[in-house]
Amino acid sequence: MSDTAPSSVPLPSTRVERLRLGDFRNYPTLDLSFDSGFVVFFGDNGAGKTNLLEALSLLSPGRGIRRATYGEMARKGGSGGFFARAAVVSNDGEVLVESRLHPTADGPASRALRIDETAAKTADELLDICRVLWLTPAMDGLFTGPGADRRRFLDRMVLAIDPAHGRRASDYERAMRSRNRLLSEDRMDDAWLSGLEAQMAELGVAMAIARTELADMLATKIAAAADASPFPAARLSLQSGFEDVDLAGPAVDAEEAVRLGLKRSRSLDRAAGRTREGPHRADLSVFFAAKDMPAALASTGEQKALLIGLVLAHAQLVAQVSGFRPILLLDEVAAHLDPGRRQALFDLVSTLGVQAFMTGTDEALFEALEGRANMIPIGRASGE
Repeated sequence: MSDTAPSSVPLPSTRVERLRLGDFRNYPTLDLSFDSGFVVFFGDNGAGKTNLLEALSLLSPGRGIRRATYGEMARKGGSGGFFARAAVVSNDGEVLVESRLHPTADGPASRALRIDETAAKTADELLDICRVLWLTPAMDGLFTGPGADRRRFLDRMVLAIDPAHGRRASDYERAMRSRNRLLSEDRMDDAWLSGLEAQMAELGVAMAIARTELADMLATKIAAAADASPFPAARLSLQSGFEDVDLAGPAVDAEEAVRLGLKRSRSLDRAAGRTREGPHRADLSVFFAAKDMPAALASTGEQKALLIGLVLAHAQLVAQVSGFRPILLLDEVAAHLDPGRRQALFDLVSTLGVQAFMTGTDEALFEALEGRANMIPIGRASGE
């Protein structure tokens, strides 16, 4: 199924050219080809538009835009497994990326990832092929919701320019869980705890520095474009999760301060049942710069516009720092914008030179893209 329109702008240097699905969500089978920088999936709610973005989000490490388990992605009534295969084209040629879940009777299975028919050792290898960014309705509460959501958002932004960040974060979490377990079991083995705390200090400081650098670069990018952007500028403030650690000085000094702090806090952390300080307690505060107010106090429309501006600034930063022009997944974004801002969004995406996949219930929302987009209708029977 493909309903294409000729593109009047150059194709992005990194783009998805084809997507094939089997037993994925509501699609028994599907085969789509794309030859434009803009791809629009339109149709009724529940037709499966977001499912297509979810499949494309598997081109990035992690569990995709919904953070669903892989088992949840398998079609109900299907084989119990699925595959999502994409052809990604860049200046280096075409790469085939396949995520596959094999049905199993022994409980949940992990994703099997293949790149050009070769099994990938880790999902981080995807970052050598492309960078995928997204904006979904579930993110509308980012500024008012729990800090964990903002940390996750922040870490995905960092990961797009620093591929080592994901491994640091997972190793830190593993070491912290081990320390928490030892403390909860009252196993005060100094050598063992000291080893874990040294690892947490090194990884935690590296995570905090990477987040700080991302926030600083993003703030610079936003400020530079503030006067010309149709979207309101955000001002960022990052709380590292460390109360009395100087992250601006030598990293080795910060690591030592964190290590000593963890050692001193063993008893208090044991009583609390958790590690009370560290990058797992970080938070990103966002302010509406023009009104000098927290984004959480802005109107729903203002929050949406702030978030769009933040994502677009990040896309520009990713292209500048990583050398990859990212692929954007924008779910139901056009419906929340007036015609002027919709046009501005399309123009900005075009200027960025990225491929953008968008969804909407009404084809008319995308009339400004006539002649520039693949317009693909998605019906309830699209996957049949």
